[in-house]
Amino acid sequence: MTTQTSSDWPDAPPAPFFADLAMGPAGGQAFWLRAKDGIRLRMGIWPAPDQAKGTVFLLPGRTEYVEKYGPSARAFAQRGYAMLAVDWRGQGLADRLIPDPVKGHVVNFLDYQLDLDAVIAQAQALNLPKPWVVLGHSMGAAIALRHLVTQSLFSACAFSGPMFGVEVPPILRPVRSLIALVLQKCGPVLFYPPGMTHTPYVMRVPFTGNRLTKDREMWEWMQDHLRQEPGLALAGPSFHWVAEAILECDRLAKMPSPNLPCYCAVGTDERIIDIPRVDDRMAHWPGAIYAHPKLAEHEVMMDNTVLRDAFYDGCTAVFDTVCQPEL
Repeated sequence: MTTQTSSDWPDAPPAPFFADLAMGPAGGQAFWLRAKDGIRLRMGIWPAPDQAKGTVFLLPGRTEYVEKYGPSARAFAQRGYAMLAVDWRGQGLADRLIPDPVKGHVVNFLDYQLDLDAVIAQAQALNLPKPWVVLGHSMGAAIALRHLVTQSLFSACAFSGPMFGVEVPPILRPVRSLIALVLQKCGPVLFYPPGMTHTPYVMRVPFTGNRLTKDREMWEWMQDHLRQEPGLALAGPSFHWVAEAILECDRLAKMPSPNLPCYCAVGTDERIIDIPRVDDRMAHWPGAIYAHPKLAEHEVMMDNTVLRDAFYDGCTAVFDTVCQPEL
């Protein structure tokens, strides 16, 4: 296993980076950074090709980590973009927040904005190529949307399986916000919700019937990551995380969409997010392109090459409207 720690940017403290796992373009590196509240995060950067069009800020979903998006970095490099990704607090190699390191947790969902602020500050310090565009997957899409409607430094955006609403069993939908509020008021409820365990999803369920991808090669690739680097693994969320996510999605649903070019993809076989919330958001986002990749599950970027290429082409078509090569 190749672990790179050297840095071409001396002001950015180098962090472990598993280049062999990532399978990204040459020159990928990772750095430590600190959020305002002191939580240590990890950011990975893949350099731009010559005359870069800009930089894609890829904001991963819950359980994810920098190296999982090496193939995305390669795809965007082929289309003229540099790319970065982040280990959010509580996952990847970032600081874990509770004694059980494999349980997903956050104290307040808005704390993720502190993480994004730190990433943006580091990108500014490193003078990453502009314009900047953002691509949020699942939880990362909710984090991105909050930033976009309040203080955006991005020129365009894209979403994959965006968590604009948390899916719950049908019987609980009418009362999910009330339950979340009660759980939040009770203080940190740290046990797993029903059906969640201490084993990461890709190691717990069989490939057949999984809710992430129909591509076996990508499924096994994700499993291999956790076998080789168990420290990257994250399992189910705490009840508190779920409550925080529900309440944040409720708040976001009341906010208008930003006036930015947007591309959004939700697979026709999506079974993880609250699709009606995404439908409503996209219906009220002027000029947004809303795609439905046929037979795709939650992780379009982890599916077969045809679906992946179509997704990256869709993102790039929108990004290219605001990004031009630097002279």
